[in-house]
Amino acid sequence: MKKKYDYNTTRGSLKLPEYGRNIQRMIEHLKSIEDREERNKAARTLISVMAGMIPQNRDIKDFEHKLWDHLTIMVDFDLDIDAPYPMPTQERMEKKPKKVSYNVHKMRYKHYGHLVEKLLPEIIKMKEGKAKEYAIEDLANQMKRQYLMWNRKQVTDEVIFKDMETLSKGGIKVNRDIVLRDGKDLIIPLPSPPKHLKRKRNQRKR
Repeated sequence: MKKKYDYNTTRGSLKLPEYGRNIQRMIEHLKSIEDREERNKAARTLISVMAGMIPQNRDIKDFEHKLWDHLTIMVDFDLDIDAPYPMPTQERMEKKPKKVSYNVHKMRYKHYGHLVEKLLPEIIKMKEGKAKEYAIEDLANQMKRQYLMWNRKQVTDEVIFKDMETLSKGGIKVNRDIVLRDGKDLIIPLPSPPKHLKRKRNQRKR
């Protein structure tokens, strides 16, 4: 007689595959226990086994509570036991979360960011004088930094000045005598990787 093999493809699907098929078999046995006290005892034992499978998560808040929720899902929300936590219902678990609304800002030059556009009206309201000139220069340097983060190619100060005047709708007139900081000074270079990582990279290239 030809031996019949038990392949995963011929078995039922797992509700939570991360726990494996042995846990699923234990759950099927749990559901078949008629005595309530024995069923409660078996459920607590099963929770301990499940916890042992993912010991790295023991420090997570409400870890045990999550295990009982997982047990409820794997028994198809149909198990009469005295759980230490309220058992979730199928309706609650399948309920879709509320849609999160995102702030969508229309920006002419997105690479400068929303903060730049918020600062421009504040600078426009400032009184003419040295303080306003310093504020314009600082913002122009910030815009140049943002530009270079978006496009690593060099950008002239004149481009930044024109973009500032455009974004402010003419409310700011930039003094062309201002000299912005060099791009190398504005962009902070990423730190070099540790020596041991460099060695590993060189070994992979060989």
